[in-house]
Amino acid sequence: MRVLSLNMNGIRSACRKGFLEWLPQQQADIVCLQETRIQDHQLTPDMLSPDSMHASWLHATRPGYSGVAILSRRKPDRVRSGIGHPEFDAEGRLLEADFGRLTVASLYLPSGSSSDERQARKERFMMHFTEWLVAKRASRRHVLICGDWNIAHTEKDLKNWKGNKKNSGFLPGERAWMDGIFHQAGWIDTFRSLHLDAEGAGYTWWSNRGQAYAKNVGWRIDYQVATPGLGKLCRNSRVIKDLRMSDHAPLEADFEFDIPR
Repeated sequence: MRVLSLNMNGIRSACRKGFLEWLPQQQADIVCLQETRIQDHQLTPDMLSPDSMHASWLHATRPGYSGVAILSRRKPDRVRSGIGHPEFDAEGRLLEADFGRLTVASLYLPSGSSSDERQARKERFMMHFTEWLVAKRASRRHVLICGDWNIAHTEKDLKNWKGNKKNSGFLPGERAWMDGIFHQAGWIDTFRSLHLDAEGAGYTWWSNRGQAYAKNVGWRIDYQVATPGLGKLCRNSRVIKDLRMSDHAPLEADFEFDIPR
């Protein structure tokens, strides 16, 4: 099973930069997209069935904002949206699809970088999302959460970590929350499980300011996070940097796991 994840920074912009032509080359079984920034009436036929895949969408109520999607070779058995809290569910932050005993979720965790109020909203989402994570672990299903978590977990996950200790995305409380997910709750960071010491090779986002991308002054804020049984079946994980369709790079992972037909 090959899974791709990408924050598109707008699907229409990414399509103009070659997303629809690039996708078939990747031979992915499931693709999780974030920050699609689109509404139903704006979807083109190519977007509705890219590379002949089934497409499930969750749009934000506010036009041109947020939104997530899941593309899959196999039609999902069931699709669900949201984390059960109206404040965030209207923003199109989480979509999940079931394939047999597997659940895959596309996540776009809020950013808190623009203001203290936005950081407070981000932390409220994290609190409610913890409840969602607990329920998923109790379900005894294989679960894979792909997307933009907007948090760099460790010092290895961003270039200028010393200068970002007081900035959203690398705050002590955010990093401690990630510690709880991986170390206490037992979820698996699939990329880090295979690349224990990787730094620059794991970055998935670069600022548009200066020459951040050219100098690889980046952050690793996109993850594929799995329940333990599934996480142990991850055989490959890499960031694909060869085509710039967004300010994020696609994250690919291969699992020794067959999607039930």
